[in-house]
Amino acid sequence: MSITLKLNGKTHEVDAEPGTPLLWVIRDELKLTGTKFGCGVASCGACTVHLNGEPVRSCQTFIEDVEDAEVTTIEKMEEDKVGAAVQQAWMELDVVQCGYCQSGQIMNAVGLLKENAKPSAEEIDEAMYGNACRCATYQRIRAGVQRAAEILEA
Repeated sequence: MSITLKLNGKTHEVDAEPGTPLLWVIRDELKLTGTKFGCGVASCGACTVHLNGEPVRSCQTFIEDVEDAEVTTIEKMEEDKVGAAVQQAWMELDVVQCGYCQSGQIMNAVGLLKENAKPSAEEIDEAMYGNACRCATYQRIRAGVQRAAEILEA
């Protein structure tokens, strides 16, 4: 079936079977590989993208559910004020260890900061819960979100 998909500000026509996860369309059809496959059951957060500005797990978001919606991936974050601040904070604080989960972590952090510009440590932990990091950089991730909030406040 043919679906019109608006991804990172551009309209794409894609052919995909109903029930195809958005993740596979993004990675395999549109060749944007920043969004990662982690678990396939929406438990790890590696596949997080924004759907109409809200973080969602693309491994469990089906292509037929995103027609005419705006999908944003990590590849577009440097052009977003909040996304750029989060990426700057990540680099300043050397948040990343292996990096595999980080696109999902960043997408979730951006969603949080757009909703709550100055979250407490507890609010960060609550919002980021469910984004797994096998390297356990959770303290650096929390510090990165706090630093991004400071950058945005300046």
